[in-house]
Amino acid sequence: MQKIMLFVKKYKESILYIVFGGLTTLVNFVVLKLCNMALGEKLYLLSNVIAWVAAVIFAYVTNKLFVFECRSWAPKVLLHEIPSFAGARILSLGIEEAGLWLLVDVCGMDRLVLDLKIFSIGGIMIAKVILAVVVVILNYIFSKLFIFKKNGSSNNDSSK
Repeated sequence: MQKIMLFVKKYKESILYIVFGGLTTLVNFVVLKLCNMALGEKLYLLSNVIAWVAAVIFAYVTNKLFVFECRSWAPKVLLHEIPSFAGARILSLGIEEAGLWLLVDVCGMDRLVLDLKIFSIGGIMIAKVILAVVVVILNYIFSKLFIFKKNGSSNNDSSK
């Protein structure tokens, strides 16, 4: 049990990022599905952008508070974090949008259907899952190295 606790303590940030990254991905997929149902699958790239906005808002708050434990809401901190976070996410959105276009429009993945007895998954969602792995990894690197850097105690001081 002690080895497990040491493991969790050592990798807490990564574990929390995976948990909240999974929840962010869930937000993204649910909003994408709802948008696809409302707008039609022909507008899947627009639906993906709307889903991205919802997921980015959720991800910013959960990453800030729970993953990287940056408790400061000081304007100076927010003026660094929010544009950095949004910029990194815009880059990963561009990668995802290009990947979706490539897999769906160029490679024809939208014609693929995975029938799983209980439900079926269309090619757009399969492509989205593939690209989600790439995006989660990129977003972690951006967040860890550039956005929620630990610069002494200033990031964790909520009184400023």
